[in-house]
Amino acid sequence: MKRSRWRRPSPALAIACLALFVALGGTVLAATKIDGKTIKVKSLPGNRLAIGSVPGNRIAPGSLSGSQIKVDTLGEVPSAAHAGAADTARHAQTAIAADHATDATTINGRAVGCPTGRREFAGACWDLQPSTVAVNLSEAAGACAAQGGELPEPVSLAALAREPGVQMSVRGEWTNQISQYSDEFLGIAMPASGELLFTPPLDRFNFRCVTPLLT
Repeated sequence: MKRSRWRRPSPALAIACLALFVALGGTVLAATKIDGKTIKVKSLPGNRLAIGSVPGNRIAPGSLSGSQIKVDTLGEVPSAAHAGAADTARHAQTAIAADHATDATTINGRAVGCPTGRREFAGACWDLQPSTVAVNLSEAAGACAAQGGELPEPVSLAALAREPGVQMSVRGEWTNQISQYSDEFLGIAMPASGELLFTPPLDRFNFRCVTPLLT
């Protein structure tokens, strides 16, 4: 019985097996070792990437500049839409408020205008008629203060006397001015004739009050 004898592979067979091993090993190496870190910058041209093949969550923050983004492909940011609506609403509300400002009857909860028996003049409400009772200067000033007003200035009272429908006291009305003569303080009253009377504060004259437009 003859024993089979092992034969050494030929050089051609050895080279073929080596080439096959290298080819298979290189494929596995490439499949397991190539990742994003091993790709050199600019080694892959942009035209090799299909549109939509790279999702947004795979792009590193700050890697794209504004010039690389087509702005017309972006939708409106939700917050921007609300901001535009709010801006329009603000202007609309301002327009409505301005349109009805002349029709307002209250400002900050206070009534606007002059009540019956008073006239708007020089930015305030003036009594149309002087008081029916003559009092001294201190009493006249206190009566006006109780109404939230004061006695008028002489020049303003003289201007009011020229207005139609205004009745002035013939004897005189107190003003809010005081003059000092020597050691004596004198109040200033104005009669219907228009001149100024320098008189002791305890003299008795009629008066009218000037109150703000807001009550």
